[in-house]
Amino acid sequence: MSLQALKNQIPEWAAALGFSATGFVKLDRSDHAPHLLKWLSNNHHGSMGYMARNVDLRVDPVGLLPGSLSAITVRMDYLPASEMTKIEGTLATPSSAYIARYALGRDYHKVIRRRLTQLANQINEAAEAQGITDCVTRACTDSAPILEKRFAEQSGLGWIGKNTLLLNQSRGSWFFIGELLTNLPFDGPVEISSKHCGSCTRCLDVCPTKAFVGPFELDAKRCISYLTIESKAAIPEPLRVAMGNRIFGCDDCQMVCPWNKFAATSVDPVFKPRPDFEEAALTTLYAWSEATFLEKTQGSAIRRTGYSGWLRNISVALGNADYDPEILASLKAKRATADSMVQEHIDWAIQQQLSKRDASSPLPTS
Repeated sequence: MSLQALKNQIPEWAAALGFSATGFVKLDRSDHAPHLLKWLSNNHHGSMGYMARNVDLRVDPVGLLPGSLSAITVRMDYLPASEMTKIEGTLATPSSAYIARYALGRDYHKVIRRRLTQLANQINEAAEAQGITDCVTRACTDSAPILEKRFAEQSGLGWIGKNTLLLNQSRGSWFFIGELLTNLPFDGPVEISSKHCGSCTRCLDVCPTKAFVGPFELDAKRCISYLTIESKAAIPEPLRVAMGNRIFGCDDCQMVCPWNKFAATSVDPVFKPRPDFEEAALTTLYAWSEATFLEKTQGSAIRRTGYSGWLRNISVALGNADYDPEILASLKAKRATADSMVQEHIDWAIQQQLSKRDASSPLPTS
């Protein structure tokens, strides 16, 4: 098998592992360095200090794997069939918990890393059969300092849209991406994907917390995904009402994207929604003890928020729900054992519930 034959074989192996597309790109210093540095200087990364570390590796990933020459990029669809019909219904039901669709099944980090490792093993074995004994690879998927979307764009998997997500004309954006860095000299397209957002600004306009500073620029400190997952601090009070019932991530900018009418649904059982998370009542999830939370989130990306963050997020959602005596009782009961950060959100939520109760009560007549 020649090197070109190996390159031709890789997409077939990747498809057998559940990847819906494969690309190749020569590793080079990214031209996104100015954009990244501006984003960091504006403090749009918030408390994500790791984004400001290893900047050189982010823009020049050769250092992640000494001797690496190219990247093999992959895409994996994750939206379960019929899930789109449930999204709007859940968001329109304030007493239900909305969880970003990517997190309803198994943690994608684990899934993609394992399958990329399998793909790497196949590549290494094939290379060794050709006498290439020093073939090395490294799997990356949201786990290394690398500008993944930029390399996926350069390899032809799509373009970075105004909502800062990777978009594809035939697949929309409901997918994960990952990479294999390798010292094999594969070359491929460089930015063959034109940006097809045109004059559309639906994603920018729909954002509940107005997190987009402008097209292609996100202030993470206002993003619901950051607020409910990455941030471990109190959620700024001015942003709480806009969060609605979103307790882990947000999909609004994907929901309105016209290109997602072409999104493919996933048939992979690992991304099938867990019953505990899909269309769950906020009060049910709020009643979980820490032990129950850890049990229910085993192998799930949701565990990243931690139990304290879980209670913080749901407290805000309960405050945003319609007045319900059960919700008020749940908040008061949880306050006794919650930490001070969560108590702050519980107190806010209780006041929100009381205000709604008072607003719905008929005025006394004289």
